[in-house]
Amino acid sequence: MLTTGNQLKAARALAGLDQGELARRAGVNINTIGAMEKRGPEMLTSGLDKITVVMRALEEAGVEFLNHGQPGVRLKAPGSAEQV
Repeated sequence: MLTTGNQLKAARALAGLDQGELARRAGVNINTIGAMEKRGPEMLTSGLDKITVVMRALEEAGVEFLNHGQPGVRLKAPGSAEQV
């Protein structure tokens, strides 16, 4: 699950997307992405609907979200099955 601004920024970098492209893919305003990233290590306070569409856009770009005690991200292994 996408939980912090830093996690979002790292996921976006792994996917090779700028804020504008991620916003377009998620169907949100670019200011939403900027505000989410500005949270840094703090928990995101955007609505769950916005967090979900941003997370899904990143997952479609090949990012996998990790939350093993600390929020993290990695690229999905090629050919790996998607988890729903």
